Amino acid sequence: MNNEFNRTYLTLDGFVQVHKYRYLYFVIILTLYILIIVFNFTIVYLIWTHRNLHEPMYIFIAALLLNSVLFSTNVYPKLLVDFLSEKQIVSYSACLCQAILFYAIGGSEFLLLSAMAYDRYVSICKPLLYPTIMTKTTVIYLLVLAWLLPPLVLLGSAIYYSRRKVCDFSLAGLFCNNSIVNLLCVKTRLMLIVSFFNMCNLLVLPVIFILFTYARIFLISYHSCKEVRKKAAETCLPHLMVLLSFTCLCVFDIIIIRVDSDFPKTARFVMTLQLVLYHPLFNPIMYGLRMKEIYKHLKRLFW
Repeated sequence: MNNEFNRTYLTLDGFVQVHKYRYLYFVIILTLYILIIVFNFTIVYLIWTHRNLHEPMYIFIAALLLNSVLFSTNVYPKLLVDFLSEKQIVSYSACLCQAILFYAIGGSEFLLLSAMAYDRYVSICKPLLYPTIMTKTTVIYLLVLAWLLPPLVLLGSAIYYSRRKVCDFSLAGLFCNNSIVNLLCVKTRLMLIVSFFNMCNLLVLPVIFILFTYARIFLISYHSCKEVRKKAAETCLPHLMVLLSFTCLCVFDIIIIRVDSDFPKTARFVMTLQLVLYHPLFNPIMYGLRMKEIYKHLKRLFW
């Protein structure tokens, strides 16, 4: 019986006046998607081609920007198709897949930011040990962990939700995210426990680690020379701004399911678009303009 329900198509009910503005929406989203790809891959290209950027910090930045492209690619192509379609529908299995990828890639974002925080801590607080600790092998291990751990953590949720019975076939959103739990016939205690476990492992613990690490960096920098304080400010502030940006969007995504029935449709539409528009563009702009070495190569590339 579950398989019957899980083959059912769901209606994405978060679109506002899509029939009236479909072509305008399509052009705006397509333009932004192209800009996201161009901006992110430009910075990745600079890091790839310049040997002085082949350092752990810049490798992590490149990984973070690639992650932004993956994040956008999980949402934008389907969004573009929906804007041109008469009906905005998706199968339950495809919806579940998109939701799991959405949070897996988001989890990777926080783990990559954690790796970057650790790298900055070793570089600023233990500079003599930096070459020994942050080896090529260490960097590879951290990258593999950041990209493999979130899907493994969410695997149990994917299996569990795939076997649940669906009773509501209208999803209040533009794409599939945590609102999918509102479609299930029964919400069990196990679902709450698993969701809490996932949130702790992919959001809460990484953010606590990052904040604690940067607090240590700024505390040690405060008691150090001016050069150390300058280095900490130049290399850590962009990471913290990216963390703040993405954390705010994730908190919104978590809260919106709690106020599902009270949230105006137009407001949800605008806020959901912000969730997928700003951050993938914010990352390359922030690192391109705020990281001195990257900005130097960026100027040479265009000027």
